[in-house]
Amino acid sequence: MVITKMTLPRRTFLRGVGATLALPFLDAMVPAMSARAPSTPRFAAVYVGNGMNMFDFTPPTEGAGFELSPIMRPLERYRERLLVFSGLDNYPATDQGDTGGQHPRAAPAFMSSVHPKQTEGADVEAGTTVDQMIAELICRDSKLPSLEVSVDRNDVVGACDHGYACAYMNSMSWKSPTQPLPAETNPRFVFERMFGSGDNAEERAVRVEEDRSILDGLTQEISALASKLGGHDRNKLGEYLESIRDVEQRISRAESTNADFEVPERPVGVPETFREYAELMFDLQVLAFQADVTRVTSFMMARENINRSYNEIGLPEAHHSMSHHGNNPEKMQDFTKLNVYHVDTLAYYLDKLQSIEDGDGSLLDGMVVMYGSGMSDGNTHNNYNVPVVLVGGPERGFEGNRHLVYPEGTPLANLSLSLLDKFGVRIDKFGDSTGQLPLLSGV
Repeated sequence: MVITKMTLPRRTFLRGVGATLALPFLDAMVPAMSARAPSTPRFAAVYVGNGMNMFDFTPPTEGAGFELSPIMRPLERYRERLLVFSGLDNYPATDQGDTGGQHPRAAPAFMSSVHPKQTEGADVEAGTTVDQMIAELICRDSKLPSLEVSVDRNDVVGACDHGYACAYMNSMSWKSPTQPLPAETNPRFVFERMFGSGDNAEERAVRVEEDRSILDGLTQEISALASKLGGHDRNKLGEYLESIRDVEQRISRAESTNADFEVPERPVGVPETFREYAELMFDLQVLAFQADVTRVTSFMMARENINRSYNEIGLPEAHHSMSHHGNNPEKMQDFTKLNVYHVDTLAYYLDKLQSIEDGDGSLLDGMVVMYGSGMSDGNTHNNYNVPVVLVGGPERGFEGNRHLVYPEGTPLANLSLSLLDKFGVRIDKFGDSTGQLPLLSGV
């Protein structure tokens, strides 16, 4: 039962000088004397390019209570929400008469299940991705229809790989078959797209130069609102505002260490290590969900063909190079170490989602988080039996703690078709699907 001093609509904003701030879900948004609303449905996709060491990714046992593989062990605490899949093929990413192009095809095909057109020009074509079809249904009243981010900057234009336009490398989400959604790599740009901080570029630049928070223009509005809220809501609002300030400060610190990086109108900076960068981008997505700015995100945590090295964990070799290990045991061990590092970073995201109240539970309760790669063995550019996992709450109709193994030749598209159905998108076919996957809700 919820009794508060006031009643607020779910879509409530505070408007001040150069800033508009959406509020998190508060008790005051539930009618007095009523039960709390269930968690809002949300979907997040997290992608890692260049495949994985499948020997250390694939669980050694099947079914319920399976034994976690070395790469999956950071997700032990989410076992009851975890589904690991084996046997799903990203066939649309395979070479079907094209010349090369394994990397640029992998990411677009992962969520569209359509073979991307080989072109270096603007006439790119793949397929509408599953995240965008979900967003079309559940984000109709959100500020942003979806949010696409990455930690790998790619400013190259034209062709990136074997006659494929760079749009394929930079976009895992496609609004339509001809409209890729490039992933934003700059934390400040993401933050200001979500919350705003000025009516124009000049005002935003002045605020950055003066090191002011967007909350500074909302002081009176925040105080007025807090005085009318119950104690629990005041605490929740305070935690939300503290999270915003924390993200702003981390963005500012990153920019101060990248002062020599010149970009017109606004400074651009990113954290020095991958983990700091990825965590900041995850925190921005959590804020987007917390404020209900959007309900669908996609995150390229590692772009295809990327040459990022990970010196902070003793891996100086470039990611793409590590994936071409030539079956050398020592190099495969290094690749596993990188794969574990990525999954451990994913666990940070899940921890944040789990820690934030939403409805009668947490942000994670109403979510489905999909994690995977469009390749399995990056050494041979294999698109069969690709690594993919789901972390989902029972509110979305998934029974976790299982390793599901499907027959050889089962399309990855069948998982996408099933996901669409779980979110209320009713279609008969998606990409190269042959039907929905059985067993997702239990035996």
